[in-house]
Parts: sequence; structure tokens; C-alpha cells
Amino acid sequence: MTVPLLDIRDLTVAFPAKGLPVGVVDAVSLTLGRGETLGLVGESGSGKSMTALAAMGLLPEAAAVSGAILLDGEDMTRWGEPRLCAMRGRRIGMIFQEPMTALNPVATIGAQVAEGMRVHLALSRGEREGRTRRLLERVGLPGPRFSPDLYPHQLSGGQRQRVMIAMALACGPDLLIADEPTTALDVTAQARVLALIAELAAESGMALMMITHDLGVIAETVDRVAVMYAGRIVEEGTTDAVFAAPRHPYTAGLFAASPHAAETGAEGRTRLRAIPGQVPDPAARPEGCGFAPRCERVTVRCAARPELAEASGGHGVACFHPLAGEGRGEGVR
Repeated sequence: MTVPLLDIRDLTVAFPAKGLPVGVVDAVSLTLGRGETLGLVGESGSGKSMTALAAMGLLPEAAAVSGAILLDGEDMTRWGEPRLCAMRGRRIGMIFQEPMTALNPVATIGAQVAEGMRVHLALSRGEREGRTRRLLERVGLPGPRFSPDLYPHQLSGGQRQRVMIAMALACGPDLLIADEPTTALDVTAQARVLALIAELAAESGMALMMITHDLGVIAETVDRVAVMYAGRIVEEGTTDAVFAAPRHPYTAGLFAASPHAAETGAEGRTRLRAIPGQVPDPAARPEGCGFAPRCERVTVRCAARPELAEASGGHGVACFHPLAGEGRGEGVR
């Protein structure tokens, strides 16, 4: 039996609030093998980034974590900080959401790309400098125009994000986590950065976890998708299966709210459908189905919590009243 590269089992993350634990990630289970690509999608507050931070061992000290996060079969939740530090960057690389806050404004981009190599790899200074220049060129920042001696403020948003990609790839990690990597970019830069991430992942054979609220990003970059809501996975399957026939009402709502699925009104104006209500506060989540207060299909049965169950062909859904699958996601591609 092949051991997954990353195996998250019943991960729960909670923080203290007024003396009581408040869960932000609730019994999440995911697997990701070498060379596989997985997307985590959902509205802000769904628990996507917190799941990624848990996998990196970067949760705040106040976090209470239960469950297991296995890397090549070893549970990282049992590791001490020195071993976690040795893993970060070397085994798992991460592209953070906002490069202007993730990059050090007083350090050159070359020094920041080379930092991981200095910590993790037995390379001479000359070897690090050469590898840094090659990495910058590989991500579309060739010299002499883009010297390693530049500072972050001398680059555009898209260029800074490319530096972040080079940093994440510097030590050849087995897994790359991209957390909303195109949030601060214009549409043209978004497309280029996404294409670059997908190309680099395929080229190196590393696994990719893409975290986003944008279904279009998922359609373009990953083979499998997990939809998160209120800290739980509510639907999971291949990208083709989920896009062809979304089963959870929340997933269908996300597709309907996409600009690609917009309806034209009587006055010729483009109108987006919105999911009523908002993601519940972690301290006030319903006891049963977290989506029940916003769902048109809710019944008394939804006072209980549905578990993720396979519908067909590895396509799973956590819903007592799943949709038949009307192909609502096709227009997003």
C-alpha cells in the first residue's frame, strides 16, 4: 500500500475565547500523493488557510490541535519546533497570500530566495548565488533587468509574487502550498502566475495544494477539489466530477455566484446570484449542518450533522439532501 505524501486525519483546530474552545477547523481529512494537485475552495472564514498553516506547523501557540498530520507516514503534530523548522521550506514550501507582507522590505530579493538554501542545503555562497539567479530567471525575472540586489518595493505585485514562488521552490520541496497566490494581482498577472505555478509543479513532480475562493483558479490548476465551509469539507472529488455535477447546495451556490454564470436582467445588466446570509462566526456555528441557515433545501433532519459520504466515483458530499447534479459548474471553465 502506497503511503500518501500528506495525510491529514480528523484535523481539528480550536482557539480559546472567553474561556471556551472555539473550533475553526472541524474534523478535516485530506490525502495528497506525490505529483497530485488538490484545490481547497470556499468563502473567507471557511478554514482553508488555517488547514494549510496547520500542515506547515505555523499555528499560533494558543491553538489546540487534535487529529494527525502525516508527512510520509510520520505525524508532524508530535514533532518539536527544531524538526518542524527543518521541514519548512525543505519538504513543504508555501506561497503566502500577500507578498508585500510576506517579503522582508529591508532585504534584497536575492538574499530572501537564498535564505532557505543557506539553512537547509550544504551549498557554498557561490552555489547559492548561482541557483538564486537561475530560480529568478525560471520564474520570469531574468537578469540583468531583475537583479538579485533589488528590493521588494522596486517590483510590481506580480513580480513580487514570482519572488515568493522562487523562495518556495528554492530547496526543491515535495509539496507546494499556494495560499490565495493571486489575490493582489490584476487579471493578466493572475493568469501568468497561475500558469507558472502549474507548470513548475508538473515539471518538478511535486504535489500542489492550491487554496482559493476562485473556482476559475481551481478549474485551471488542479485535478481534485475539496470544498470547505465553516471549518468542514462538504464536498470532495475530481475537478471534472465536481464541476460537471456539484452535489452540495453550497458548492452549487458558489458556481451560481461566479461571474461566468451571471444572468442578464431585463435592462441588459449583468446580475450575479448571491448565497443569502454569511459564513457563521466560529463561536456561533449551528450544532448540525453548518450551511443549514443559508440553505434552500433545509429540513428538520439538518439539525444533525451530515458526514462526508461517497456519492459515486469517489465524489463525496456531506449533505442529507444533495443535488442530483445538474452540471451547474460547467460555465466556470
